[in-house]
Amino acid sequence: MVLVIEWVSPWVGRCSRESTALGCSTAVLGPRHSRVRGRRVLSPTDESSRSTLVAVEQQHWPHPPVTAHRREATEDESRHANGLDWDRYADEYQATHGDFLGDVGFVWGPEGLTEAQAGILGPLVGKDVLEVGSGAGQCSRWIRDQGGRAFGLDLSHRQLQHSLRIDEETGIAVPSVRGTATVLPFADGSFDVVFCAFGALQFVADIERAVAEAARVLRPGGRFAFSITHPTRWMFPDDPTEEGLTATQPYWDRTPYVEVDDTTGAIAYVEHHRTLGDWVGILAGAGFHLTTLLEPEWPAGHDRLWGGWSAVRGRLTPGTAIFGADLLTGTRSGPLV
Repeated sequence: MVLVIEWVSPWVGRCSRESTALGCSTAVLGPRHSRVRGRRVLSPTDESSRSTLVAVEQQHWPHPPVTAHRREATEDESRHANGLDWDRYADEYQATHGDFLGDVGFVWGPEGLTEAQAGILGPLVGKDVLEVGSGAGQCSRWIRDQGGRAFGLDLSHRQLQHSLRIDEETGIAVPSVRGTATVLPFADGSFDVVFCAFGALQFVADIERAVAEAARVLRPGGRFAFSITHPTRWMFPDDPTEEGLTATQPYWDRTPYVEVDDTTGAIAYVEHHRTLGDWVGILAGAGFHLTTLLEPEWPAGHDRLWGGWSAVRGRLTPGTAIFGADLLTGTRSGPLV
């Protein structure tokens, strides 16, 4: 197996737990705000809605004001914008969600379903595993603790700095590389498992290429698994209150969600939508056999608020979809040029 490593400075300052208001109104962000992370500050006027939100406070740090659009965005535009955006957002993300994720923990989504519970990846002892969109390496660190050989890849330099910080704090190091899901810097057939836990795939325009790359670096019969925002959520406003339970947009509208910096006019963030049927076709086209599709229920007593994820919505509609697929024997995608 060939590893191409870009060294990342091990120094990362401690994240402040103090939060400040984002200063970005719902009107600015628009009605279609489908961020995985959820930065919008909500001020519900209905007392019943307010009571459901008070249990968990979301932290929001200052970010440049943006305007939301539904428009096309290329792979280059998506990669450039999202890499810079995650660098800006990494400290807030780790401060807000780090305890929930765990330094050595594998959580598939905001509902809290863990890999220990789901077992989607299969046996991990002695397996070579690649995490695409690894962030601070929490999932990969858990796999190493279980006896697997996990490696990380992420587009964000700052997220990889956090990974090094946690490596040092836990004593469980995850070798990681800065790169993109569409051009994995690994040799063919390097891994037994490739996975992505709410990582890169929603931020990629050229999704066929990204999935083909996963197939390329897998060994025959290898396992590919990933979690994403449940595709049906794209019909609804990204609002954790009852306002987010009324469908306002067509499920089949695949136009990307794009935020544009109000000051510079540059694309600041991009998220892409595919239907469930799209994902089945993409996996089959890359030589995968779909074996698992999980839609985790919101657990009783789980009161965490994570962007548009909440108990109010989670009790009625799925917020996360988790796919598991095996690479058919004799199938391997070559490099795409």
